[in-house]
Amino acid sequence: MNELGQFWTQVRDVWDQGAFGVEADRIIIAIAVFMAFVVLRGLVSGFLLSMLERLVGRSSNRFDDELVVALSGPIRFVFLVIGLFLASRVAPLPDEIDAAMAKVVRSLIAFTIFWTFYRCVGPLSFVLDRAITSVGGEGMASTLKNFAVRLIRVIITVLGAAAILQEWDFNIGAVLGGLGLIGMAVAFGAQNLISNLFGGVAIFVDKIFVEGEWIKTNDVEGTVETVGFRTTKIRRFDKALVTVPNSDLADNAVTNFSRMTNRRIYWMVGLEYRTTNDQLKQVVDGLNDYIRSNDDFETDPARVSTLIHADSFNSSSIDIMLYCFTTTTKWGEWMQVKEELLYHLKTLVEDAGTGFAFPSSSIYVETMPFGTPESVPARNEDGSQRVPTSDKGPVVEKE
Repeated sequence: MNELGQFWTQVRDVWDQGAFGVEADRIIIAIAVFMAFVVLRGLVSGFLLSMLERLVGRSSNRFDDELVVALSGPIRFVFLVIGLFLASRVAPLPDEIDAAMAKVVRSLIAFTIFWTFYRCVGPLSFVLDRAITSVGGEGMASTLKNFAVRLIRVIITVLGAAAILQEWDFNIGAVLGGLGLIGMAVAFGAQNLISNLFGGVAIFVDKIFVEGEWIKTNDVEGTVETVGFRTTKIRRFDKALVTVPNSDLADNAVTNFSRMTNRRIYWMVGLEYRTTNDQLKQVVDGLNDYIRSNDDFETDPARVSTLIHADSFNSSSIDIMLYCFTTTTKWGEWMQVKEELLYHLKTLVEDAGTGFAFPSSSIYVETMPFGTPESVPARNEDGSQRVPTSDKGPVVEKE
């Protein structure tokens, strides 16, 4: 029995010493506290979020709904931070470990705060709409806002990282000073990066294009998907994605088709040379009447030039120049208008009694190179030579 008593004494000593000088019962309590907050994380955060969703559901705007979704992650995470903090208080550790644990908790608190800011930037970006619209106009609002949101998130990420590093006694000032010295050395190797950054700024300031517009450069044509700090992503019409450095777009010519006021139709219509003056005039007048009386075409002289005239004598046709603009700039609608114009033009030409010319060549021979060829005498069915006849009888050929 004495040995059992000694064994029990050893068990009590181990239990009292626990781990890192903390009693085992305190460690169990600390784990239980942390696990309780893990459970509460799902219950309380779910109840709180559902209550917030019902509250914001009464409003008609969308930003508060997006804000609740953005806050859902930090709200759930903050319960883990609280549980870790209370668990460390229930089971106090030795000074060195307790100081490290305090830094971990403070770092997690800083992470939660800046994470919340990061996620709230998107829903709260509506406050930028009025300022951006006044500076860049309606067309630039979406692109500039996305650019501003990305920039603000980068700043929040840098500040959050600096706050966490400072908790671990990093000298942020010395780090920034070192980055300044390093930046001088790196600047020579980062000229393209800096050039592209300024190119992106130039795109926004000069309002060259925005996301969703159809543009054409020296190398690519398609729809702008994303305008970033360094590059712009363009989706070609074959659905391939092309990434173009911003400096190339800022320094070279860019055609923005989405900003066309009207879309042009330019044809040279060739009629046959047998076309008379009256027929030619009938076709030209019919085209003028059709285009100037059709709402699908813009004919205001202050906005566009509409030119429909007999233009020139071509090598195999009399050409009519048709130069006009449609009111729509959408490709599909423009194709439909052009198709209807083609049908009407064909009807006009047919009604006028003429036809469309096609490329042809005529060869005129004044003399044969080897004299006049002999005619082949005709033969009867039995093979004998047929005698040429006339109304007055057989024709006698003279030598």
